[in-house]
Amino acid sequence: MIEFGKMLIVFGLLISSIGLLMILFGKLNIPFGRLPGDIVYKNGNFSFYFPLVSSIILSIIFTILLNVLFRR
Repeated sequence: MIEFGKMLIVFGLLISSIGLLMILFGKLNIPFGRLPGDIVYKNGNFSFYFPLVSSIILSIIFTILLNVLFRR
């Protein structure tokens, strides 16, 4: 369990670092979140956004990455 905890800390720091870089250098435009197939509904003052295709692509990327890292 200690190894899993360390992995979560590393991934958290990595994600935080990427977020900080995106804030500091506003020119880092990652195209996720605006892909065709993402659901956007706007009606007056109400808007709903569901990143369907972005979620699927990120899931595939993380699955491949974790399979490569933890293959025995």
